[in-house]
Amino acid sequence: MNPKHVFLALTCSLLTSLATQAHSATKIEHWTTPSGARVYFVATNALPILDLQIDIPAGSAQDPANKSGLASMTRSLLDAGVAGAGVEALDEEKIAGRVVDLGIRVGGGVDSDRSSISLRTLVEPAQRNGGLALLRSLLSSPSFPAEVLAREKARSIAAIQEAETRPGTVLGKRFSAALYPGHPYGRTASVHSVAALSRDDLVAFHRNNYSAQGAVISMIGAITRAEAEVIAADLSAALPSRAAVAPIPPVPAPAGEVVRIAHPSAQAHIAVGMPAVKRSDPEYYALLVGNYSLGGGGFVSRLMKEVREKRGYAYDVHSYFAPRKLEGPFQIGLQTRTEQADDALKVVHDVLDGYLQKGPTEAELKAAKQYYVDGLALRIDSNAKLLGYLSAIGFYELPLNFIDDYPRLINSVTAAQVRAAFASRVKKNGLVTVIVGPDAKK
Repeated sequence: MNPKHVFLALTCSLLTSLATQAHSATKIEHWTTPSGARVYFVATNALPILDLQIDIPAGSAQDPANKSGLASMTRSLLDAGVAGAGVEALDEEKIAGRVVDLGIRVGGGVDSDRSSISLRTLVEPAQRNGGLALLRSLLSSPSFPAEVLAREKARSIAAIQEAETRPGTVLGKRFSAALYPGHPYGRTASVHSVAALSRDDLVAFHRNNYSAQGAVISMIGAITRAEAEVIAADLSAALPSRAAVAPIPPVPAPAGEVVRIAHPSAQAHIAVGMPAVKRSDPEYYALLVGNYSLGGGGFVSRLMKEVREKRGYAYDVHSYFAPRKLEGPFQIGLQTRTEQADDALKVVHDVLDGYLQKGPTEAELKAAKQYYVDGLALRIDSNAKLLGYLSAIGFYELPLNFIDDYPRLINSVTAAQVRAAFASRVKKNGLVTVIVGPDAKK
């Protein structure tokens, strides 16, 4: 049978095969390769598949101030071509053909903190060795073809121009800039910054940022610890030998403000928030549990009840925390008719004020805990989902027993802890409000 067909058939049965595993203890093995990469490994023989992800601290926060979009462009062209001493030269078409022939899947992406590249392959020697060899070449010797860069720059610029006609995009960019003024977290790609990118920029970014120092390799699959050690050592050795990248500068203390931006949209788009929490912050669990009843629990949340159900100001209103390596944002978002935007905002602030003062009720606390604890099994019921947790544990240096300890950490949260966490992380005088919509400047 074609390796791709075998792979797809096995993937379809993955949810059932790992349902039992999700409820059992997850043994995470951890070590550091000779090149300096940290490795996190889970052995499972549920299916003959290996899932692997490499996370590198080369996210958009490492973009030069005048070249936002460089990290994203570098990652997107990582599999556009391979050339160099000791590697087989491959163009974009040949790489795509190799992926199909081997029946593997190569993925990844970029966020503020990291760039990632992932591989899913059968553990049969032909597929696994071929997939790992290709991945090694992509990491060590990307050619960043000039013609592909020109094409992707044009595509990116067109996408930015189209997106900037949408009020949601305008809101997101201005909200980030207002939350993180002068900070890398506040930068977003623009037509001018993308147009300024050159092939030399991509080559330098890869050389200076894609280092084994700071890299995290996460693996889960039907291989042994000894095999995992060989794989990790080989892949980390493929990365350029450089010192770890400079840390992201501290997030400045927020200054509250209201920003109004005129836009010919049908409604006013509103975001309220501030930088709030690191992923490694021990108060994260109290914030997560508490936010469920504030605005993260859909129709059971206070914001939805007060803003939508009682007053009909918005179809949807929500809140969330998005932790990062440094303080990621707390955000409340909604859309409403322009003429009632101020009234809707007043209700949002009234709900938030009440929550900051009193916190959740015992009934709300119980519902939030049940939601997160009961839903854990579904969030780790596949190799791909578990790999996501594994990579987060590694990259953000969370405890190895994070998954097994998660129910206890959630269930141990008290109402007093929620109140204290919100009080220390959500300051009324530090909230930034951005409103995008018709007559928003009035």
